[in-house]
Amino acid sequence: MTELTELVGTWMRRQRWYSTKNVEPRLRLLASFDAEPSDADVRIVTHFFCDDAPRTPRMYQVPVVARPERDGDEAAFIGEAGGRYLYDGPTEESYVAALVQLMTGQDRAEGREAHAQGHTLGERLALRSSRRLTGEQSNTSIVGELEDGRRALIKVFRVVQDGENPDVSTLAALTAAGSRRTPSLLGWLTGRWPTADGGTASGELALMQDFVPGAEDGWELAVSAAERGEDFTDRAHQLGSGTAELHRLLAKALPTAPASKEDVALALDGMFRRLTVTTTEVPEVEELRAGIAAVYEEAAAAPLPLLQRIHGDLHLGQVLFSPERGWQFIDFEGEPLRPLAERALPDATMRDVAGMLRSFDYVAGSLARRETPVDASAWAADARKAYLEGYASVAGTETDDFRQLLDAFELDKAVYEIAYEARHRPAWIPIPLAAVQRLLATRVG
Repeated sequence: MTELTELVGTWMRRQRWYSTKNVEPRLRLLASFDAEPSDADVRIVTHFFCDDAPRTPRMYQVPVVARPERDGDEAAFIGEAGGRYLYDGPTEESYVAALVQLMTGQDRAEGREAHAQGHTLGERLALRSSRRLTGEQSNTSIVGELEDGRRALIKVFRVVQDGENPDVSTLAALTAAGSRRTPSLLGWLTGRWPTADGGTASGELALMQDFVPGAEDGWELAVSAAERGEDFTDRAHQLGSGTAELHRLLAKALPTAPASKEDVALALDGMFRRLTVTTTEVPEVEELRAGIAAVYEEAAAAPLPLLQRIHGDLHLGQVLFSPERGWQFIDFEGEPLRPLAERALPDATMRDVAGMLRSFDYVAGSLARRETPVDASAWAADARKAYLEGYASVAGTETDDFRQLLDAFELDKAVYEIAYEARHRPAWIPIPLAAVQRLLATRVG
């Protein structure tokens, strides 16, 4: 398998979902399983590669379609091995059809030290055609047309981890509860594979959900409106009320828990660690450190809400606006940099609210960074206010009752953004830095 490992390593380095940038992969093939193809000339194999290049080894799922002829998508061509031409599975309809069959037929695929099992909340489904979407990073998404005429969004997880993926478990609970704010989960695939240290791991490999027709990306919609100076307050109010509706349903569908001293200490420790990193990398934040720390300490001493499942990484890029369904919430994986085991833990709803408030701020900030700057600061302030009013229209006084916590989460998010921009886009540091200064000045005022 040395030839295959070398081919995949060279190809993987160029993929947007390869998570260790500027480092050459050092792969080990640990396991594989076969899926039943619809075409007898094609072989479909899902491989599990361990990448030893990062400090903490990562496991990748790499579905491969082996064809007798080189007639597939050249952009998805991995290489030639054993007289067969290898292509990235999600670009091949034969792989997608087999995946849909596995997910919704509740079939099982066996292989060398690995296997996969399908699960569904509905009926058995079959694929008619498929199209891979571009622009994905951590995962690969595919739009599939099903035999019954419906369309589905299929997501293949590239980096796989041991444990429950909240993108599946959250959406499954919401679908079972009759959510109108999220696409319905149609099926998913779980798997079991060896770990880098010789153990065994299990988790989700892929999911399929209802496709939202005619939907617009929330970030693009907001940026377009701000650029033209169009009023966005009605949309922001609806988004706020929709967020509160989502939170209420999550609290009914999944476990809740009172916040313990350990929860508070863990959250506070994370905030101060991020603050220390940021002050080290961006000295301008040092003079703000005392004020930020005071907000964190005040939030830790204030009354805390009941903890519950939340979205975990909420911003305008995680919502769609549908003319028929209104705002729809997607991508429940949580923050990609957090360990998978932490992402499904009960958390405070104010974390989601803070994330969306920061997203409105970034709309204005991104427009201000253009060659022809657009001052959308008033637009963002109005959108933030309308969003909070919309949230309160469903959740009552929650944002007022837990204002100290909301302020702490928003500051924490902005502090993290400063460090991120310092590493990747230094010219953008003024966006989150101004937010920190504004938030602290507002509290003093």
